[in-house]
Parts: sequence; C-alpha cells; structure tokens
Amino acid sequence: MKTRAALLRGVGEAFSVEEVDLEGPKANEVLVKVAATGVCHSDHHIVTGDLPMAFPVLAGHEGAGIVEEVGPGVTSVEPGDHVVMSFIPSCGHCRWCATGRTNLCDLGAGLLVGAQLDGTYRFSVDGEDIAQVCMLGTFAEYTVVAEASVVKIPSDIPLELACLVGCGVPTGYGAAVHRGRVSPGEVVVVFGIGGIGINAVQGAAIAGARAVIAVDPEPLKRETALKLGATHVVDPSEVDPIDVVQSLTNGQGGDVAILTPGLLTPALIGKGAACVSKGGRVVCVAVPSGADLHIEVPPMELVLFEKELIGTVYGGCNPFAEINLLLELNRTGKLRLEELITNRYRLDDINAAFADMLEGRNIRGVIVFD
Repeated sequence: MKTRAALLRGVGEAFSVEEVDLEGPKANEVLVKVAATGVCHSDHHIVTGDLPMAFPVLAGHEGAGIVEEVGPGVTSVEPGDHVVMSFIPSCGHCRWCATGRTNLCDLGAGLLVGAQLDGTYRFSVDGEDIAQVCMLGTFAEYTVVAEASVVKIPSDIPLELACLVGCGVPTGYGAAVHRGRVSPGEVVVVFGIGGIGINAVQGAAIAGARAVIAVDPEPLKRETALKLGATHVVDPSEVDPIDVVQSLTNGQGGDVAILTPGLLTPALIGKGAACVSKGGRVVCVAVPSGADLHIEVPPMELVLFEKELIGTVYGGCNPFAEINLLLELNRTGKLRLEELITNRYRLDDINAAFADMLEGRNIRGVIVFD
C-alpha cells in the first residue's frame, strides 16, 4: 500500500513528507492507522547524530492508533482495537521480562537498527528500505509494527491523549516513582521541563513529595510545572538551583534529582549530584551524546555520602501493565494529560513542530492525523 510519511535522509536535514510504500503485516505483526503521535526530543537526536541510524529513516516512537489488519499468529489485538505503541517491545519470556523489567526486554536491542524483529523492512521508497525508529515509525499515516509493540486500550480514550503514554508520560513518571523511589515528604528537583520532565514533576507530586522544584529557563515550562505539581520553579539563568535546594532543606540537599533536559551533559550530572543530600538519588533520563565518556561526579561523594547515580529507560515502567494504569490515573484526575499538549500539528507541519520544541514553545507538540 501507499502511505504518507515524514522521512529523514541525513544528519542535519529537515523532515521530508513523502509518499512511500508499506508492506502488509507478516507473522506476529499488525498494521496500525496512526491517529496521533508526540513530537519527542529523542527523535531530534537522530537529526543531530546523537542517536546514529541508517538513512532514510522514519522517526516517531510515541504514537497511538487503530488496528487495521493483523498478521498470522496475532492473538492480543484485532482490527478495530485502539492501541498505544510501546517504543520497547516485550517478548514476555527473556530474563528481563520474566523478572518484571519489560522495559529492558532483549527485543529492544533492535531499537536503532530500523528493521522489524525478523530483520526485514516494511517501508521502502523507490525500492530502498526505510528504517523505522524503535521498530515503530509513527510519523506516518500507517505503520506496521510487532504485536509485541502494541498495547490495547479502552476505545473511549482520545487517541491524541493516549499517544502521550507511549513515551514521555511513563518515562517521566517512572523516573520519579520507580527509579527515583520518591517517598512522601521528600524534596525533588527536576532539571528540564519538557515532555518528560513535566511528568517527572507529576510523578513526584503523586508520590507525595513535599517539595518539587522545577528548573527550566522557559517561562511557559515553569508556569506549566506550577499547575501540574511543582511547588517551586527556578530559572537557572538567574538563580543557581543548588542555592534554592539548600535553602529549602537547611543546607542538607534534596532527596532526588531527575535530569530531563534536551541533551544530558556530564556537567549537569555533576550539578544533579551536588543538589542531593547524603543517600540522595540522581536519575539520568535524557539522551546524552555518544561522544561523552566521563561524568563530573566526585567518587568520594558516592562512597562516603552513599549517593546513587541511576540510569533509566522508559522510567523503569512495564508498558504492558502501566500504559493502561496511567490512562486510568488520568481518568480519575490524578495524572493530567490534556494540559501537556501545547500545540497540535498536521504531518506537513512536522518541521515547524520540531522548531517549536527546540525554541521552548511546547511542553508537548502532537501531530494529529485525519
């Protein structure tokens, strides 16, 4: 079949909306009509080369839609089902899935390869294979993905809200709740209030933090953070976040620092470590540059102060359990989704959507399809 898709053809280039060829689903795969997809900074790291992939590539990894067709062997969904696509598939049987850590499933080894699980490609243009980011490629009207990558959701949930729980919401929420282990009464500082950081703010508030400090230079992001759970906001160009944390904790430091900027740097990791107290946790969430090989954290602090430096992917969430849990938290008003969407775009406006993201004009931009 033919479908329109936004392709990247090289590092530093703009997205190009083109008509491409899409092969139907093979065994254990599904064809999804994409309804909405979030504009996430992780996709822009392919533009900059921080995340290396083969070109041409179809980006987009935060999407929701409706199943159009299923391949042989598919049992968990059928045509007409509403689904959220998980950017890490889950086999259910490897060591990581069997111990409840489906975000670390061995199938995730192919996230930046671009092929489907059987090693072949579904998209092509002029006879040339097109790689799919995270085996999804949601910047297209239709996509073919593995059954292991789709989670069925209730049909009454707006799909432009549902797409957000494919990446940004669980990653930020889980960074606070699962990896940061935020407990009632703790002090949490979140660096970078974009589509992930704002949900770290929400997660920390839901977990009972007594103070949630949101650090971002953009007024829109600080204002939104105050509406969604932050107790304090800091413009780092005017005030050192460490001073604010120290003033709120009698000089002891915070309990958890969550790092969710556009690009994770060694210097920011050091800043996060300096923010937390003895026994504090620093959760590294954002994508770093592959060129960075060292971090700026005094080893003595890790040992004598028992500080923890924690990495995370997907916020430590189990997407097949928690995507629907997060949607239920939204339904009951505990987790806010509508307020995350700053602007809606058409596929043809994808470059404008990324420009708005880079300029700090969005908490989350969402591309909505007909």
